[in-house]
Amino acid sequence: MTLDKLPRNLPQAMWRGVRCRCPACGEGKLFRAFLKVADECPSCGEPFHHHRADDFPAYLVIVIAGHIVVPLILMVETDFHPAYWIHLALWLPLTLGLCLGLLQPVKGAVVAMQWFLGMHGFEPAMKQRLALMQPATLEIRQSGA
Repeated sequence: MTLDKLPRNLPQAMWRGVRCRCPACGEGKLFRAFLKVADECPSCGEPFHHHRADDFPAYLVIVIAGHIVVPLILMVETDFHPAYWIHLALWLPLTLGLCLGLLQPVKGAVVAMQWFLGMHGFEPAMKQRLALMQPATLEIRQSGA
């Protein structure tokens, strides 16, 4: 793993996860199936087998989709008063599409967050990353920047 490919901060690592890419190198695929995280990055070999995303991505997706759909439902109901079958025809596909569309990127962000913070078995990766970054920080401090 080279220093130039490592993320500099948590948002950069999480953005790589949202794009379903390896949080370490940003190139390899994070998932081997829709919600199955790969055992390791095919590009840099970073291990992911010990991640513990569990139900947290699903909870986040419910919160995000709810904050999008519920205001829209209330707005349509108060302005137009449609029949219940119209509500069902509108909001069920929208909610289902949002939830399915957000689940993989949110899970990728959660796995990337765990990787960056050294949680649940990612401690060796964090220590290795910090060891790689430490000489670069010393060089910057010594040069007076």
